[in-house]
Amino acid sequence: MFKTINSKPRLNVLLNLLFPFFLTFFMFFLSVQLHAENDFIKMSTTTSTQDSGILDFLLPQFEKESGIAVKVIAKGTGGAIKDGIDGNVDAILVHAKEKEEEFIKDGYSLKRYPVMHNDFIILGSASDSAGIKNSANAADAMKKIAAAQAIFISRGDESGTHIMERKLWKKADTDIESIQKKGEKWYLSAGQGMGKTLLMANEKQAYTISDRSTYLKYKFGSNAGFELEILYEGDPQLFNQYAILPINPAKHAHVKHDLVSKFITWMTSEKTRNLISEYKIHGKSVFTPDSAD
Repeated sequence: MFKTINSKPRLNVLLNLLFPFFLTFFMFFLSVQLHAENDFIKMSTTTSTQDSGILDFLLPQFEKESGIAVKVIAKGTGGAIKDGIDGNVDAILVHAKEKEEEFIKDGYSLKRYPVMHNDFIILGSASDSAGIKNSANAADAMKKIAAAQAIFISRGDESGTHIMERKLWKKADTDIESIQKKGEKWYLSAGQGMGKTLLMANEKQAYTISDRSTYLKYKFGSNAGFELEILYEGDPQLFNQYAILPINPAKHAHVKHDLVSKFITWMTSEKTRNLISEYKIHGKSVFTPDSAD
């Protein structure tokens, strides 16, 4: 007769031997997953930083050096600030200093960290129907556009560019809100980011305001047939600075303050200032670094 050998004791011994291995592997896998899920920050920013290509240039280098990814949400400065207020992001990168200072005053951030600047420019068709080329200043150029009722495309999205535009209309003694309410056909609101606003203005051969970086991207990038030209520039009023504001953990305890601090240290370092200086679009400089160690 054949005897039946009970394999259960042997199986139990084998399982007992392998259990520490499986446990170690599981804990390692869990640790890797948690590490991957936590080593990123969310940043809301203006569309101009996205459209200009500067973030596509900088952020992969930061991730490579730090292991921290930056998930970007691109929208107007107003929308980015709202994301910060609501605690939807860990930091914002925007360009409207008065709004940023108000954001800090309300306790949503403790400090703004200047990173870089360029300038705003007034664009239009080469024909320049409103004759703004030789304007005394930016407000004078806007006053001429309004007087000629030349088609003007506004971003209309509470972005930093839109905020600058409204300041210039005010300096030009032009009640743009009244003009909008009357539905005057020369003033059009795109309600879009900088890139789409530029395309709309180009299609209509209209005037508009842009940050220089996005204009260069569209003028000399892959957008064939983009014809708008710089018709007015150089007024100190058109200075355009970008700053990072980390969200205050006292307002939103879940924000990744430590990771954001590492990101800000990197963005304001001498190495990154050099990278910002090096970034060019078809050989043209785009941003000037502002930060200091």
